[in-house]
Amino acid sequence: MARPSTTSTAARATLAGRRNALPGRLSPGMACDTAFRIIARRHLAAVLAQHDGTCRGDPDALHQIRIALTHLRTAIRFFSPMVDDALRPVVWTELKWLNSQLGMVRDLDVAIERVIAESDGELTVIAELRHWDEKRAESHRLLARALQSARYRRLVEQTSAWIESGPWSTRRSKEAIRLRRSTLAEHATARLTEWEATLLKKARKLRKLDVEKRHKLRLLNKRMTYSIESLQDLFAEDALKKQQSILKKLRKAQRSLGQLNDDARGQALAASLNGAGLDASHRFLDRKREKKLLRAASAAYRKLDKARPFRSSDLAPNSEPEA
Repeated sequence: MARPSTTSTAARATLAGRRNALPGRLSPGMACDTAFRIIARRHLAAVLAQHDGTCRGDPDALHQIRIALTHLRTAIRFFSPMVDDALRPVVWTELKWLNSQLGMVRDLDVAIERVIAESDGELTVIAELRHWDEKRAESHRLLARALQSARYRRLVEQTSAWIESGPWSTRRSKEAIRLRRSTLAEHATARLTEWEATLLKKARKLRKLDVEKRHKLRLLNKRMTYSIESLQDLFAEDALKKQQSILKKLRKAQRSLGQLNDDARGQALAASLNGAGLDASHRFLDRKREKKLLRAASAAYRKLDKARPFRSSDLAPNSEPEA
């Protein structure tokens, strides 16, 4: 069993101290640099909170750390180009590395659940599961090693420092200053309107998309969902109810697209087991299931198209810049 990480404990304490110097809630008139720090630190802290549980092999901790990491990466995308400095590609590469380490174990967990659900006590499937479990155990060992590595510690320290005082926060060009001083309401309206239009345009062609383009649509859907979740403080009371309805539709589409992606990943993982004399890829090929999931996602997007997810009028009344 992995010991609690002193590095993650110290990092959480440092983050807590820095968060205390920032407002506890977002507001429409808040400057974008302040808003980015609040949101990014919130999600980095959530990553750190699940570190030890993930090292111990807790599936829920693994799920939560992946969500927190995706929230953090979404925040970086959301506040682009403000945060696009010389260090951003370095930070992004390391966060992407961490995501890939977490993703392999999660993909295997999902695939194993699928195989078990279809096993019905078959001896051949039980033998097959042994190979899946061995691969899962190996992947978790690699993940635990990654989470306790010097690279992970550098990632946490570098990301935390970059969020707080990276080059993006001190650039003196007129455009850089304008981006930092823009209100969150102004930026959120422009960004979510842009992402919404792109999402719905691509969603109208959902049934014609190949696996890779469908995967990109899923990522855009997730980006939109997580951004709205992070901005809950901004919405006026009536608009908050509307956004909850929007989130419900986005999550429904996300579930369907996620299951389709899990099937594609499961098929690829199963193919990798062929070297062990197995051919389990057929377990993830189900045309009827695929059609059902595509119908569900398409229906959610049609409803979303009619709802018009985000408008500046949805924000709380106080959208003036804060002093």
